[in-house]
Amino acid sequence: MARIANLLLALSVLCIMGMAKAGTITELPSHNGDSIFIETSCKSTRYRTVCVQSLLPYAYKIQRSPLQMALEALSVSLSRTKSADSFVSNLVKHKDLKPREQQPIDDCLQLMGDSIDRLSKSVQELRGISGANDRDFLWHISNVQTWVSAALTDDDTCLDGLAALDGEVKDSIRTRVSNVAEVTSNALALVNQLAKTQLE
Repeated sequence: MARIANLLLALSVLCIMGMAKAGTITELPSHNGDSIFIETSCKSTRYRTVCVQSLLPYAYKIQRSPLQMALEALSVSLSRTKSADSFVSNLVKHKDLKPREQQPIDDCLQLMGDSIDRLSKSVQELRGISGANDRDFLWHISNVQTWVSAALTDDDTCLDGLAALDGEVKDSIRTRVSNVAEVTSNALALVNQLAKTQLE
């Protein structure tokens, strides 16, 4: 009985493969155009691979909207900054750090807190931008550019301060903050691209 079931299964698979090859099975619609839009837009960023990988999961939201693209990029940056902040906070609780290690980590946590605040404001500002006239649009965009630039500076300052650390603690924090800096840099590039698109 088991042999018959296996034989029927094999025949079914061969039948389906033959139909697909003959073109009698139509493929499900894909979001290929949306993916191409993301890949093309990410060419304006410094970390293209990171940009594509972080935003492709949101292709269904972004579709082909530069505004939605910038908004999702900011949301990714905010989410990863919160995650890095939580990771470093937990690390401090479970590690016996020396005073010379504690200070740069405390500074880094302060900087990430500032970055979270700025990115949160940027997301809110961009969400309310739809339908604004050119003058108001550029004013909102200018605010977002200022806040995201400051958040990126926070990331870079945190990374600079980690030079005082050694070994595993330094590496684990640096890995996460470096990724945050990359997605924030990409978000800023996409916001700048959105501003340029509006001016054209």
